[in-house]
Amino acid sequence: MRFGRTSSKQRGDPVQERIDCLVGAGTTVTGDLTFAGGLRIDGRVEGDVVVSSVVPGTLVIGDEGSVAGDVRVSHLIVFGRVLGTVYASGLVDLRAGAQVDGDVHYGAIEIDKGAVVEGHLVKHKTAGAIQ
Repeated sequence: MRFGRTSSKQRGDPVQERIDCLVGAGTTVTGDLTFAGGLRIDGRVEGDVVVSSVVPGTLVIGDEGSVAGDVRVSHLIVFGRVLGTVYASGLVDLRAGAQVDGDVHYGAIEIDKGAVVEGHLVKHKTAGAIQ
């Protein structure tokens, strides 16, 4: 399954293109979640979502998906909602309808019309470090 990014290879963007794990619609995970590779959340996570320190990873939050906690990843694509602070060493891609209630720390950012950020946008001063 692909995330739907067709231009990533053209730009040399190292965003993970496959899903290794899925939190399905109607599922609620309570507690912190650590992953490697690609994770898609179509349900709800009540806790922090963190990429493994060993392998970079991409988090996709689907249209109905939400995270109530901090997000610390390499790359983030949001269609749904984040209630917490985002720390992404690479690309943050906020699609139309995305809502982030918290600060966004990013390496690079794309924001579609209709996406909302209720917080500060903070560009990383040093490349490649997840805070």
